[in-house]
Amino acid sequence: MADTVTSTLIELDTSSSIWESFFTVFPLVVIGTRETDGSDDLAPKHLAMPMSWKNHFGFVCTPRHNTYQNIQRNRQFAVTYMRPSQTVLASLAATPRCADGSKPITQALPTFAAQSVNAPLLQDGYLFLECELQQIVDNLEENSLIIGRIKNARVAEDALRSSDRDDEDLVYSAPLLAYLYPGRFAEIASSNQLPLPAGFKR
Repeated sequence: MADTVTSTLIELDTSSSIWESFFTVFPLVVIGTRETDGSDDLAPKHLAMPMSWKNHFGFVCTPRHNTYQNIQRNRQFAVTYMRPSQTVLASLAATPRCADGSKPITQALPTFAAQSVNAPLLQDGYLFLECELQQIVDNLEENSLIIGRIKNARVAEDALRSSDRDDEDLVYSAPLLAYLYPGRFAEIASSNQLPLPAGFKR
């Protein structure tokens, strides 16, 4: 018996980017790197996720950006997972550079130093990763995939899972920020157990 299509499917033109034609859910993180003059560089990214079941993290960037160039030079970076209350800070980190290449707004953002890499982290996030560069995959059209090995990781106490606390309660009390590309965000404070089959293994 043929599957029943419940809605009309619209063919998308794959000769250009399809991702602006609908909404998709991503995290919103801020990548911290160190500039050649020692100042902070902070850049929000949403194409970002674990790169393995072990301690690898990756994100998409363009070689035109200082973030890419700083990581290629210093071979390290830091990651702040933002809370819903920090959307304005993430937006400020996306402020374009001045004509001379400087980005003064970065110096006004509340940061603290990573412990194991020379890079800044944003205050009041809920997850902080410190990474050393493992590899860069170039030529994804105008983009590249940057993959790091996590050297140090810290999580806010209110966001830490534990056996004596229900996961649903945890998400409710420490909501997660979801970036709905393009250009929207949502606060996730409600969740349900995924009904995995018995014996499921990753």
